[in-house]
Amino acid sequence: MRKIPILVLCVMLDLALCSCSPREFLTRRLAADLISASEAIKAPQQFALQTGIVSNKDYVSPEYLVLQQHHWISATAARCSPGMTPSPCWDVLLTPAGVETVRSLVPVEEAVKALLQIPVARRQLVGITGISKQGNQAEVDFTWRWVPLNEVGAALYSGDLHYTSTVEFRKYDDGWRMLQSAPRVGQTLEDALKNAEPAQ
Repeated sequence: MRKIPILVLCVMLDLALCSCSPREFLTRRLAADLISASEAIKAPQQFALQTGIVSNKDYVSPEYLVLQQHHWISATAARCSPGMTPSPCWDVLLTPAGVETVRSLVPVEEAVKALLQIPVARRQLVGITGISKQGNQAEVDFTWRWVPLNEVGAALYSGDLHYTSTVEFRKYDDGWRMLQSAPRVGQTLEDALKNAEPAQ
């Protein structure tokens, strides 16, 4: 029996390893890389601040109460616009401190509008907590948290609270991919983030 030289074995092993895609095996690291790189995770969370006449329901919402506590908005009672319920309604204005705080957070041309879209936070992956595979499909459980982008974000979002979500992956000919649409039972990352629950 003829022996195969060690060098030939090493070359054959290198060729075999090169033929495997880094996406061939769904590891926690691959799942974390794909989730972290997705637009759903990286997109900043916007807070819509409506100034002018707002309903009582909006004015007493938790977000507006936080803005009031920080003295960024004030309001006076106002007549409700037709179809606006429940009364009373409020005429909401930015205080001088609110103007100073918001000025650097929105483009100049947006600052004069009644509806201000303020970027306040972004999501950050904390870790993968589990992978459940069945054939060419898998569910990945992960935890994430909000990272405030500014003073308003820090007031509205706690970076200490963690959330749990689950997203579906599928194995294709070029390896594992996260689902971008959910034709059947699975859930996309965007849906997983919307349906997140506080971590225990």
